[in-house]
Amino acid sequence: MDLLTQPFMQRALIAAMIIGLAAPALGIYLVQRRLSLIGDGIGHVALTGVGLGLLTGNDPVYTAVVVSALGAVGVELIRERGRTSGDLALAMLFYGGIAGGVLLVGLSDGSGNSSLMQYLFGSPLTTSESDLVVIGGLGAAVLTVMLFFRPALFALCNDEEYAKVSGLPVRTLNILLAVTTAVTVTIAMRTVGLLLVSALMVVPVAAAQQLTRGFVSTMTAALAIGVSAAGAGVLVSAEANTAPGATTVLLALAAFAAAAIGASIRHRLRRPAPQPVASEPPDVVLHG
Repeated sequence: MDLLTQPFMQRALIAAMIIGLAAPALGIYLVQRRLSLIGDGIGHVALTGVGLGLLTGNDPVYTAVVVSALGAVGVELIRERGRTSGDLALAMLFYGGIAGGVLLVGLSDGSGNSSLMQYLFGSPLTTSESDLVVIGGLGAAVLTVMLFFRPALFALCNDEEYAKVSGLPVRTLNILLAVTTAVTVTIAMRTVGLLLVSALMVVPVAAAQQLTRGFVSTMTAALAIGVSAAGAGVLVSAEANTAPGATTVLLALAAFAAAAIGASIRHRLRRPAPQPVASEPPDVVLHG
C-alpha cells in the first residue's frame, strides 16, 4: 500500500494503535464496574477543555487533559460522598461539559468551529510529530498504570466494600481510575473523536467477553481486538475515504458481532444431545 510510505499515514497508524491498546486496557475495569458510559461524560467535559484551548490560543490537548481530569475527580468525589447518585452526577457531567464547550468555542475566533470538528469526530491523518509524542507518552502511562495496578483495580471493580475491608486505598484507586479515564479520552479524541471514544473502551471488551472467561485472558483479547480495529480503521478509511473514527468503531462492532455469533455456535455444538425419554413400564396385573 503506497499510503503506508507517507509520514502522515505512519503517524496516524501509530497513534491509532496506541489508543487501540490503551482504551480497552482501561475499559475492562469500567465495564466490570458498570461505568461503560463514563467515557462519554468525560468526553463532553474534554470538549470544554478544547474550547478553552481554542479561546486562549493554547494546545487544546493539554487544556482538555486538565479540565477533563478535574471534572472526573469532581464527579468521583460527589459520588463517593453519596450526596448525588452516580447516574445524576454523570448527567451533570454530560450537560455541563457540552454547554461549556459550545460556549467557549463560540467565544473563540471563527476557525474554532472547523477545529472543533476534528476533536468531535477524530482526525488521525492530521497527527503531527509533537501530537504523536504526547499520545505515545500518555498512552504508555495509561497502559502501565492499568497493568501495574491490575490486582488492586480488579478487587475494587468487583467489590468496593471488600476492597475497603481488605485495606486497599479505595479513594485513591477511584481517583486514579477517574484520572486515567480522562487522560485516555483526551488522547483518543484525535483518533476516534470525543463522541466515539467511549465505544473503543467498551466494544473490544464486550467482544472479548464472548470468547474468554478469565480476567487476564479477556484483557489480552480486548487489547488485540482494540489495536486491530484501530489500525484497520485508519487503513480502511484512507482507502475508502470514510471517517476514521466511525470506521474504527464499526470494525470493532463487527468484531463483537462475529465473536457473539461464534460463541453462540460453539455453545450449540457443545450442548449435549437430548436423551430419549424412557417409556413408562406397563402396568403390572396381579392374578389371584
